[in-house]
Amino acid sequence: MAKHEIIPCERCGTSIECKANSYTKCQCSVVHLDLNEVQYISENYESCLCAACLFALQQEYRDTIGS
Repeated sequence: MAKHEIIPCERCGTSIECKANSYTKCQCSVVHLDLNEVQYISENYESCLCAACLFALQQEYRDTIGS
């Protein structure tokens, strides 16, 4: 039995291995979001996102507040 669940990224559909029980080993842990960025993302997404989408949404947020 697999330790971690393979799920689609809610934004792009890429298969990712969710390691919510071992967050520091999860692919999403490489993205360092501040509280405002987390809130911005959580307003539109409820499930796991791949690191690429998290980086893209982080940049989208930063571009929005920089306007």
